[in-house]
Amino acid sequence: MSENVLTTTSPGGIATAARPVRPVSWFARLNIRGTLLLGLILLAIVLLVALFAPLLAPYNPIEQDLGAAFSAPLSHGHLLGTDNFGRDELSRIIFGTRLDLQIGFFSVLFPFLAGSLIGVTAGYLGGKTDSVVMRIVDVLLAFPFLVLVIALMTLLGPGLRNLYIAVGIFGWITYCRLVRGETLVARNLEYIQAAKTIGCTDRRIIFTHLLPNVIAPSLVYVFTGMVLAILTGATLSFLGLGPQPPTPEWGAMIAEGRQFLLQAWWMPTLPGIAVLITGVSLSLIGDGLAERRQ
Repeated sequence: MSENVLTTTSPGGIATAARPVRPVSWFARLNIRGTLLLGLILLAIVLLVALFAPLLAPYNPIEQDLGAAFSAPLSHGHLLGTDNFGRDELSRIIFGTRLDLQIGFFSVLFPFLAGSLIGVTAGYLGGKTDSVVMRIVDVLLAFPFLVLVIALMTLLGPGLRNLYIAVGIFGWITYCRLVRGETLVARNLEYIQAAKTIGCTDRRIIFTHLLPNVIAPSLVYVFTGMVLAILTGATLSFLGLGPQPPTPEWGAMIAEGRQFLLQAWWMPTLPGIAVLITGVSLSLIGDGLAERRQ
């Protein structure tokens, strides 16, 4: 890679000695520092664990060995111990990373897309459309999110697919409000008025001009939404409404281990730490992105 040369000129107009200036790397241009950098590092570690789970896990996560049940960490060849069925805790936590990240991603994907689209449409059209949408939002906000999800999961039954449906039906509200608020401001700006003047249709204005400019707060909230989705999935698994045994999922592992807390503290504690690390990494990324927008 060639270096740029910085030439300085003296007051008399005579060029003085030049010194090389190293070009700025693409990573430096991103200006990723502090909170955002720490969050990205933690999330990268979690993603690598999920990606290489079959290579990192020393045992089959659902294989039982009753003779080694309740083995303490660092004993009998199990780094993090075993559970009440003799299953390796480390292997179950590693494979649980895949499932919990999947829950976090797919539980946010539909609410983000639907909520952003509903919000920008309601904010731009206004009138009766906006009134109807906001009355629906107000009614749903009158009930705690987790209560609504648990109620719907009770009707639909336990399982991963029903978890996605329940979270998706009620999770779009926050994204809708964020995008609608930005749209109410942006629809009166000059570039939107110019688009109307040259005859752009409402559909073109919404998708081409408005949505790319008002979706940033919603994108930032996606990471917070993933944290909430993972915690919701863990809570539902704790209540027996999430993925069913013997599937390795952190919430289910915590629920299963709570009755053995005094006998085998590592069973509920270590999956809880995994939830904490993943949640902190996503929260740091969300906070870092919010700081960059300010």
